[in-house]
Amino acid sequence: MSQQPANPNPSWRKPAGIFLILALIAAWTVGVVSLSPWVAGWPTLVQGIFYLVAGIIWILPLKPLLRWMELGTWRG
Repeated sequence: MSQQPANPNPSWRKPAGIFLILALIAAWTVGVVSLSPWVAGWPTLVQGIFYLVAGIIWILPLKPLLRWMELGTWRG
């Protein structure tokens, strides 16, 4: 038999968290794209490494944000 959650009411943190994730992606994209004229002068391999790292780094703040959305606290 499955148990019902203690608080069946939806939390406001989930929609707020989704908005924050979308804002993070948009801000990160604008930041990386604004660097593209400067990065364009780099060798192709270095550009690839830069964009690879830039494409992965934005994920780092997601863990605390997802924890906050689920539990209501920033730290574990």
